[in-house]
Amino acid sequence: MQHTATKTLFNYWNQLRGSRSAPERKNVDPTKIRHALSNTFILEADENLEFNFRLAGSHLCSAYCRELKGRAFQNLWAPKDREALNTLIKAVTQDHAVALVTFEGTTQAANKMSFETILLPLRHNGSSTNRILGSMATQDEPYWFGAQPIIDQRITGLRLIWPDDLATKSTFLDVSTKIADNFAPNEIVDLAPIQSTVHGFSARRYSHLSVIDGGRN
Repeated sequence: MQHTATKTLFNYWNQLRGSRSAPERKNVDPTKIRHALSNTFILEADENLEFNFRLAGSHLCSAYCRELKGRAFQNLWAPKDREALNTLIKAVTQDHAVALVTFEGTTQAANKMSFETILLPLRHNGSSTNRILGSMATQDEPYWFGAQPIIDQRITGLRLIWPDDLATKSTFLDVSTKIADNFAPNEIVDLAPIQSTVHGFSARRYSHLSVIDGGRN
């Protein structure tokens, strides 16, 4: 985690959940994360289990030069990245992992900006499959920020964190290295899944990210 807003939200979420895998939505107090609110969002699943913005901070909306409430989260991403993103969302909502995503956003004028996003499981009415708490923050803020909307974004790094491992390990479980490090600068990264076997289990691989259906067990 590089950005202050990401760290602030993760630390608050981790403290709020206590010994639970995820905190309740009703227990989230915006005043406790006021310095990260402009970067914070909440996603809500619709009847098709697609996640839409229920709330989105002002800084986040400025990056796209529009209000994001009600818009589909997955549709912000390049088509090649959506399958990997959906897999991460399943790990968050079903396995209660924390997902970190770094990506590069591009404007119509071909200007680029780096982002860091965190996705955190959140319970609502006893279920952890219909809400996600998150933050999206820019690694830098160029002069054109807020005037040129991001129209295309591509994943550069994926990482899953198992918060319960933090108590026994000095660093979190890193299940992914930066995708961008493994490709030439102008090479297109294809995140289509590859079927493979990990520890005897059937798994889907996205670059160095392996996902075994059925959870951590």
